[in-house]
Amino acid sequence: MDRDIDDKVIHFGAQAGLGMQIASELRAYWEALRRGRLVPARADVDPRGIERALEYAFILERVAPGMGRFRLAGMHLNDLMGMEVRGMPLTALFAPQGRKHVTEALEAVFDEPAIADLRLVSEGALGRPRLEARLLILPMKSDLGDITRALGCLVAEGDSFGRPPRRFEVLAAHVEPVLAGAPTPGPLPLPVRPEAIGLDAPFFGSRPLDLPEFEAPLAARPLSDCSPEERRAMFRVISNA
Repeated sequence: MDRDIDDKVIHFGAQAGLGMQIASELRAYWEALRRGRLVPARADVDPRGIERALEYAFILERVAPGMGRFRLAGMHLNDLMGMEVRGMPLTALFAPQGRKHVTEALEAVFDEPAIADLRLVSEGALGRPRLEARLLILPMKSDLGDITRALGCLVAEGDSFGRPPRRFEVLAAHVEPVLAGAPTPGPLPLPVRPEAIGLDAPFFGSRPLDLPEFEAPLAARPLSDCSPEERRAMFRVISNA
């Protein structure tokens, strides 16, 4: 069952922007790597398949329950922290009040396994404009076959990053269990009017149906043209008992 940490519901379908685009592309790539399996393997990941997301992407290694360490990370994450983040825990990017939610999300990613989708904020201060960010974490298997790796992305959006390091709080976190052999449900897209994609507008009213594939019903035959057996078959005995 899908769930939201702290009962905070995220309506990602209404979100736009770079974070939504990068997360959607990375998730689609991860789904393609599954090929019907529960989760893909770390060895399946080819950077050429996620060129547009590389700057924001990372690979985590589980080092303890609820703790993941960066094995690889794009320049976007280094810029946010003002240093190389490889080897650091994911929680290093979070303020103390946000680390509990990240720990819970990581436990679900590796244990269930599940997909974690988080909306983040870094509040503004002197020399630091307010930033909003999106974090996506997707489980993977290690070379040993255990689910201790994760592919993910973190995309921060704002006028500028300001002075590093920038640390985030969690506004909301959504967790979806992964089902073997089936794609996990993604955020629902916004409704599209039929006219916008070249279809006719909905028709409300009555009009005749044009169904050429169905044959017209056979006309009723006069009783005199039927054989005795056919006439007997038309009648049935009704008992009052």
